Amino acid sequence: MGSEGSGVGNADIDIGTFWNAVGQRAVAATIVTARGSAGPAGFLGLSATHICASPPTMLVSIDAKTSALGAIRDSRHFAINYLPRGTEDVVNAFSGKGDVKGPDRFKPGQWGYLATGAPTFNDAVGVMDCKLEEIIERHNTILALGRVVAINSNKDADPLVYFRGGYLD
Repeated sequence: MGSEGSGVGNADIDIGTFWNAVGQRAVAATIVTARGSAGPAGFLGLSATHICASPPTMLVSIDAKTSALGAIRDSRHFAINYLPRGTEDVVNAFSGKGDVKGPDRFKPGQWGYLATGAPTFNDAVGVMDCKLEEIIERHNTILALGRVVAINSNKDADPLVYFRGGYLD
């Protein structure tokens, strides 16, 4: 990348500028789930990625105020669910935009489980079911590292992709 453009120096980066820059990357619509003592919990995971393939390890970034964090800590597991096209209603429910909250977001028939007991979306493009290995705290964010213990994929499904404030066609 060249030095041309309208960059912003580090001293001028505020939260809005940061999120605008982050929005320039396309991401899969991802729901991170766990099953805690109060039942199933989940959130829209904007940062979920692999760490390494051997052993298979994933990382999820979690805001420290996210209500599902307690379920992940208590259960010592989480599942990363990559949603297919046409599931914007599920994304909205887990992003806090809808009236449905907590365990009520897990509609019967839409969710199952693999190895850990974390809820997995039945029609997901892919699922990484993880046992929690480590938690790293930075600022107001929790980084959860998990060993992948089960995988599910649907090669016939197309992913729901979020980019620049909207979904790609």
